Amino acid sequence: MVTKPILKVSNKIIWTSSVVIGLLSSVPQLASHKFVPLEAAVNAGITAAFAVIMWYFNIYMLSQKSNQPQGQKISYAKLLNSLAFGLVLMLGLAYIQQLILSHIDFGPAMLMVEVRGILINLVFYMFLNMLQQNYENQHVSMELERFRNDNLSAQYDLLKQQVNPHFLFNSLNTLKAMVETGDQQSVDFILKLANFYRYTLESRKLDLIPLKEEMDILNAYLFLQKARFEDGFIFQNKLDDTVSDTLIPPFTLQLLVENCLKHNIVSLNRPLQIRIFMEGESIVVENQVQLRKNQEDSLGVGLKNIELKYSHLLNKQVEVINGQNLFQVRLPIIYEHRNH
Repeated sequence: MVTKPILKVSNKIIWTSSVVIGLLSSVPQLASHKFVPLEAAVNAGITAAFAVIMWYFNIYMLSQKSNQPQGQKISYAKLLNSLAFGLVLMLGLAYIQQLILSHIDFGPAMLMVEVRGILINLVFYMFLNMLQQNYENQHVSMELERFRNDNLSAQYDLLKQQVNPHFLFNSLNTLKAMVETGDQQSVDFILKLANFYRYTLESRKLDLIPLKEEMDILNAYLFLQKARFEDGFIFQNKLDDTVSDTLIPPFTLQLLVENCLKHNIVSLNRPLQIRIFMEGESIVVENQVQLRKNQEDSLGVGLKNIELKYSHLLNKQVEVINGQNLFQVRLPIIYEHRNH
């Protein structure tokens, strides 16, 4: 729920502006040939007192909860209340002025100060109303941004904890077939599978990990997939040691390679080519395009979620190039991060 912010104006501004308005109201008397210091001082004091009281009255009134329609910028009920209060207040102050300066005709003097009071009150009310609207707009924007960040954080935390059930199902099926055929690599397969899920448990609470640790995760995953697809795909790692200490969201490369295998034909007759290399300030994951006719639904963390990670953590964009023969995902290289 977005709460209404409290309207605040500095007391220094209130009192300084009121004194200035009081002095300005006496300028015509100062320019008159029949200048009377007492009349100018009383007039300035009455006007300044009116300005101070109307400042605080309008601030109090505009800070109260309003029943006006959502699209209405000015509360006319509050405006009428302010004008009515101002008229009564100025009438009382004009009466005090008459008591001090009894030689002045009360009728014209009262009319003059009432008109002056209405103008001062209107200026104050419109200024404070504009200030209140600005406060409310900023407050709403901040609340929406906070809600957006909280929502993204919740989504990101959920993404880090997701494990593709298809991968586990396929891995167990592969392990079953290896055990039934007496494959000597079944023990290694079990160890790699255990290591892969150990990486999952250790890394899921981290925003970023070193690239060399991500490559350990990817190599464990590739070993498991090689047991399933054998030579149905060819993987080439062209990254050098200069980027091994850079950072990357955990399981990013593994998920991109998983997408390559999931959405393309993997066969011994037509091996799928997958490459990872560095180009400029990006790590590029590239595969040849040989899409399956009936692609399985993606239940795990896909490309959109990788883009969300980079956007949420680093405010950086992942570049996707979907060509006719090649599909590329370019990940910005992260050299350091303040929260790592």
